[in-house]
Amino acid sequence: MELQSIIEQYKPLLFEKYGRSLLPGQRRAIHAIQRCRTPDSGELYVQCTQCEQSHWHSLSCGHRSCPLCQNHEVSQWLDRQQKKLLPVEYFMVTFTLPYQLRTLVWQNQKALYTLFFACVISTLKDFGLNPKNLGAEMGMTAVLHTHSRKLDYHPHIHVVVPGGGVDKKRRQWKKLKGQYLFNEFALAKVFRARFIGALKEKGFSIPEKTPKEWVANVRHVGKGLPALKYLSRYLYRGVISEKNIISNRNGRVTFRYTNSDTGKTQYRTLTGEAFLHLILQHVLPRGFRRVRDYGFLHANAKKLLALVQLILFVFIKEIIPRSRPVFKCPKCQSPMVIKRMRRPSSSG
Repeated sequence: MELQSIIEQYKPLLFEKYGRSLLPGQRRAIHAIQRCRTPDSGELYVQCTQCEQSHWHSLSCGHRSCPLCQNHEVSQWLDRQQKKLLPVEYFMVTFTLPYQLRTLVWQNQKALYTLFFACVISTLKDFGLNPKNLGAEMGMTAVLHTHSRKLDYHPHIHVVVPGGGVDKKRRQWKKLKGQYLFNEFALAKVFRARFIGALKEKGFSIPEKTPKEWVANVRHVGKGLPALKYLSRYLYRGVISEKNIISNRNGRVTFRYTNSDTGKTQYRTLTGEAFLHLILQHVLPRGFRRVRDYGFLHANAKKLLALVQLILFVFIKEIIPRSRPVFKCPKCQSPMVIKRMRRPSSSG
């Protein structure tokens, strides 16, 4: 079931019911997805190098909320991470904000998402520096997600952590022993204290009945390239895949999802406009980076990472940057070359 057709059908009802609450970024997102791979997104005139076949090819919108525009970004992320690969165990740490804070975060997205990142990373960094744990500075890749499996608003941050770190005082690499990173309950307790403290410092009121116990999850995900490939699919998935939209009948849309507790497939049915509004909740503020690197994995620490890889006898094969798929002739399958283009329509 194509999301574009659902937007086409229910967009008027969406604006009628939720128009006053839609943010500019949400309007831009739905407009981009609706135009994706249509002449309104721009076109390229391509011609076969072997035969006389030629045609106009519609372009993708490139919006990060579009389910059709994620594959190339996944491949690029995986290529970048392969260059940083270490022969150690990898972990994924997940920090979740409680239900009582979600309205506050939604109303102040850019400021509180930034605060969320800062508190998560400072917590993990200090746990890593603690001599009782690792006693070294870790490298981390953090990714913000805002949706649950059911697509409800559920902000949480996943952090990919290689099992080791750099002791800068002793100028040595310290490898984590075994398949255990940090205590989940201790992580959650420290993170809660820091986030609540940061909210108060910024002048935000803490909602009543905010729980005293929060949730952090630490999972061992293996080592090497298989772990990275698993994480690339997990971290870069869109809000919903079109293959999971099951039906659109009588004004109602049904999609499937996997229950995280039972592992079973479940179904959720909403009116078409409510379904679109549910998806639009997860459009991030314009210019906000949802994927961030820290420590020796940061872009400014390339020399340090290269030194670590040298110490660990890591030999990275040269990775040729991926180019986008080449247009192939539908008649003879030969490559097609771009002759000219039409710019996207400015109307919406």
